[in-house]
Amino acid sequence: MILGRIDLPFSQVAGLLDTLRRRGETVATAESLTAGLVAAALTDVPGASDVVRGGLVVYATDLKAELAGVDRDLLAERGAVDPRVAEMLADGARARCRADWGVGLTGVAGPDPQDGVAPGTVHLGFAGPSGATVHSVRLPGDRHAVRAAAVRVALEHFADLLR
Repeated sequence: MILGRIDLPFSQVAGLLDTLRRRGETVATAESLTAGLVAAALTDVPGASDVVRGGLVVYATDLKAELAGVDRDLLAERGAVDPRVAEMLADGARARCRADWGVGLTGVAGPDPQDGVAPGTVHLGFAGPSGATVHSVRLPGDRHAVRAAAVRVALEHFADLLR
């Protein structure tokens, strides 16, 4: 599958959706860094509407609080690029979209640091029926490469969590 210039194996995304379908579960996203690219990748597969509830694009920091329910004090204290923010984005997507799973992404694509955080820093939050977890990575490359890799890593990690 090609989403813009993001290459993802169609079978990988289709398999993830099939797993959710078999389990009778749904997913929603709250994306900052990727601005909806994860939701777009998921919905590029025919039949995705069976399991994808929706997504929030919360690129602006204030929208992370207003739309996804991220704690305003946390955002003021730590900034938007923080593991706890990713967790709260995932929780917010799950709650606000009434899904079984929420996936939240925040990070710095570059080229410049944000709030003292280096480009390539990415935090992926996953909230599900048994709680939430965060996977943090440092991704190489330019702005596009970081965003594309964040989508790939998020989908791969989510598929691993579902196994």
